[in-house]
Amino acid sequence: MLPRVILHNAVSVDGRIDWFTPDVDQFYELASRWEEDATLAGSNTIFNPEEELPEEGEVFEPPKRDSDDSRPLLVVPDSRGRVRNWHQLRKWPYWRDMVALCSHSTPRSYLDYLQKRHIGYIVAGDDHVDLRVALEELNARYGVRTVRVDSGGTLNGVLLRAGLVDGVSVLIYPSLVGGTTPRSIFRAPDLISSEGVIQLRLTHVEKLKGGVVWLRYEVVR
Repeated sequence: MLPRVILHNAVSVDGRIDWFTPDVDQFYELASRWEEDATLAGSNTIFNPEEELPEEGEVFEPPKRDSDDSRPLLVVPDSRGRVRNWHQLRKWPYWRDMVALCSHSTPRSYLDYLQKRHIGYIVAGDDHVDLRVALEELNARYGVRTVRVDSGGTLNGVLLRAGLVDGVSVLIYPSLVGGTTPRSIFRAPDLISSEGVIQLRLTHVEKLKGGVVWLRYEVVR
């Protein structure tokens, strides 16, 4: 069974996701209302080689399981095996455990790397991660019913074009950024016809502090 997938992003009035400064506390307080079972973050969001710390002295032990731990899983699609800072991520208090999404093209050495560090992984897809299969496996293996996507436009775009998104949440900030190369919450190849336009149904409008407007939509099937 596919879990429910929610996109949650902050944008400027002209639809950009960069240069303006969102209220991070507000953003994540609203995000917590979904009580997600998993946070899906793109590898581009997680991967930052400049911030990676060496693993020397790290002791890799399986995380302690607590049936009362309601924190979500952190799930990262990483077919190329780029993320090497799992030991740092595991120290953060936001998630109860971590899962990497890989494909059959992921190097065997990276899967061994994950196993030695007790990072769970799911192999789905040939050249790239098949997100539909991976989401179904998250539900079957970990009981994930609600996924909140905490990512930029690339992962959002893959999920939207694959028909895997159920809801879209957008915080619109009273800012105009401009530019000729906008970074938006939906990056994907250009359409060749209007048939690919995704229709939404507005379900919630709320004015927040700082002039921010919160819009929530359901994807029309």
